[in-house]
Amino acid sequence: MRAGIYIIFVIFILAFFYGCQEEAQRVGPPNVVIIFTDDQGYQDVGCFGSPDIATPHLDQLARDGVRLTDFSVAQPVCSASRAALLTGCYPNRIGLHGALMPKVDRGLHHNEVTMAEMLKDQGYATGIFGKWHLGNMGPFSPLKHGFDEFVGIPYSNDMWPLHPWQGSIFDFPPLPLYHNDDVIDSLTDQSNLTVDLTVHAVDFINRNKENPFFLYVPHPQPHVPLFVSDAFRGKSKRGLYGDVIMEIDWSVGEIIKALDSHGISDNTIVIFTSDNGPWLSYGGHGGSALPYREGKGTAWEGGVREPFIIKYPALLEGGATIAEHIMSIDILPTIARLTGGTLPSHKIDGLDVWDIITGASDSNPHRAYYYYYYTNQLHAVRKGDWKLYFPHRYTSLNGREGTDDGMPISYDYNQVDTLELYNVTRDPAESDNVIDDHPMITKLLRELADIGRLDLGDELMDQEGSGRREPGTF
Repeated sequence: MRAGIYIIFVIFILAFFYGCQEEAQRVGPPNVVIIFTDDQGYQDVGCFGSPDIATPHLDQLARDGVRLTDFSVAQPVCSASRAALLTGCYPNRIGLHGALMPKVDRGLHHNEVTMAEMLKDQGYATGIFGKWHLGNMGPFSPLKHGFDEFVGIPYSNDMWPLHPWQGSIFDFPPLPLYHNDDVIDSLTDQSNLTVDLTVHAVDFINRNKENPFFLYVPHPQPHVPLFVSDAFRGKSKRGLYGDVIMEIDWSVGEIIKALDSHGISDNTIVIFTSDNGPWLSYGGHGGSALPYREGKGTAWEGGVREPFIIKYPALLEGGATIAEHIMSIDILPTIARLTGGTLPSHKIDGLDVWDIITGASDSNPHRAYYYYYYTNQLHAVRKGDWKLYFPHRYTSLNGREGTDDGMPISYDYNQVDTLELYNVTRDPAESDNVIDDHPMITKLLRELADIGRLDLGDELMDQEGSGRREPGTF
């Protein structure tokens, strides 16, 4: 009798085991969707505090997923931020900083491994629909960096002769719209670009629903000049900028709807964030970084802290908020863990932070949490709640407000003359410099900065950095 029960028990266990194996084989590795906006402020999402922009789809994404309130980008400007996201490296490690102009002769080196290349090696279909901005098409095409498909623009949407002063100074060509490596249009009017990119993203999902895929949607908006389709024009309480955000929110909803329609949402990682803080000199055509200080182009929290939402129903319980600090360099190694991807053989800077995202750990694996560079200058270093700034120059409006006509006002140039220390958790506006009250914390952060300079360099200290690599050139 006991032997019979034992045999039945063994059969049950084996059936359960093989059933799990079959389920794992049926489900397969998770799909990855990253939606990456341009120049969006921390407060420009409903669930991150926007008082006047409705974002129901992003709010639902947060309810179904996890909201990170202390996520930052590696540099507060276009190309550098994108390089960090896709390679897991500080941008100055790989020779990329600032915003690459249309005629520049450098870009992302082919020896660097992008997230698309890592996932393509795992059998993923890979597509990018939006803004590339990591080097000119041809030598630095996304198709040469792991993407199977590309529809979008090669650089920022203002890099064309929109205004006479732009044409005379920069001599920009008309803004090209690419399909893979071919120009299919010149965008003198970008009003339907967000809609068109969304249509391509949904089509990519439809065509690859049976196989693992990586979908990267780096929207060109809300970078100025602002454009929105007729369907959303005048719909928000925040003027044209709010209309643009509402259309991006609609786009997120369409992508989620496509995943749901094929029954693959549970096994899909969806991430939403932005490349840097708002371009404040554009006033009403820029976003809001409140309650944080400054915006795009600065290492202050308003320039680097971004809204971040991640949804992955298979492994993440919805509705949580995580306040631990992580950076965009950590996304690639975290995705590698979840997909079984192989990390590059060369050094990268990001670390797997999945245990932080799940709430399983509140201990960041970085020794020095993060270095904040602008170009090749080390402006700040952060560990835990503490952020130490070094002497440097930065742009500011110093309380002035921009206009609402789509044209910028001039920045002032401010100087940080001595070390400044802030507790960014207790003092999110970075208004209370407590350097004199915490000598030991200051000493530790200075030591960590010295370690970073040896590796990554620092123009402010005339240090080259032994770990820096060259960008691609042609």
